[in-house]
Amino acid sequence: MNYLWSPWRMKYFSKKIKGCIFCNVQKEPDGPDNLIVFRGRRAFVILNRYPYTSGHVMVVSVDHKPTLEELNPETRAEMMELATNCMRVIRKVYQPQGFNMGANIGESAGAGVAGHVHIHIVPRWTGDTSFMTTVGDARILPEDLEDTYRRLLEAWNEMSP
Repeated sequence: MNYLWSPWRMKYFSKKIKGCIFCNVQKEPDGPDNLIVFRGRRAFVILNRYPYTSGHVMVVSVDHKPTLEELNPETRAEMMELATNCMRVIRKVYQPQGFNMGANIGESAGAGVAGHVHIHIVPRWTGDTSFMTTVGDARILPEDLEDTYRRLLEAWNEMSP
């Protein structure tokens, strides 16, 4: 499927989404349309719709809070455990040489969704093309997002305790 014209991508380009995307996506059934790989009690794992690399996921709190310090300790702990599990799964599927992991908290810090705290986990490889976003205003992905979803979901389910 062509990444630029896939149905889920057109859905998000064709209309302005009202409300918080992370709150909205929690109301949808899990699958390639909402890209939720795993739901915990207090947080969930979702693929980034505009990834820097294949395997770029986010760990998102269920609660709509703008900062980590506004979350309860149990939610923060679950988010870190999920981030750790994400790295294990991504290592199995993509064999990255490293990771960028972090949260952009607040609009001035670059948060695309400033009102709902989330942690990015981005697999990295020596010589990868992440510079293209900065230099060429383009992103290069070797696989369709639906394929990434399927691969990570299968690995997550295989590796679950």
